[in-house]
Amino acid sequence: MRLTSFTDYGLRALMRMASAPDRAFSTTEIADEFGVSRHHLNKIIQRLARHGIVSTRRGSGGGATLARPAVKISLGDIIRLLEQDQALVDCFGPNGACSITPVCRLKGRLRAAEAAFLAELDRTTLADIALPAPVPQNV
Repeated sequence: MRLTSFTDYGLRALMRMASAPDRAFSTTEIADEFGVSRHHLNKIIQRLARHGIVSTRRGSGGGATLARPAVKISLGDIIRLLEQDQALVDCFGPNGACSITPVCRLKGRLRAAEAAFLAELDRTTLADIALPAPVPQNV
């Protein structure tokens, strides 16, 4: 299974937020740290905010923070949310017609593998993978 860059960037941002849960992070700050597009990261943060994973605040002192403790956010839930528009294979998609569907013995096994993948991620929380807090630089 391959995760999209959308999910990869979302996980990175959440791992950084989990490292300092009382601090707000700007999208620009996170995008610069990980070398990703700020515009793309904005879309990810918006989706995470719409679904209650992060809280956002505009203006001075604003930014994104975790909406609930990292220990209460499972990786399975994050992956389901960020990968919701991505089918593992075309026949799992909304127009999943396939000429071999009536005799296919692969689809059920792929569904089981996908379920096992997500079940494993359900056992891990964002707190388990939080990045270490950055060490302050001596100036």
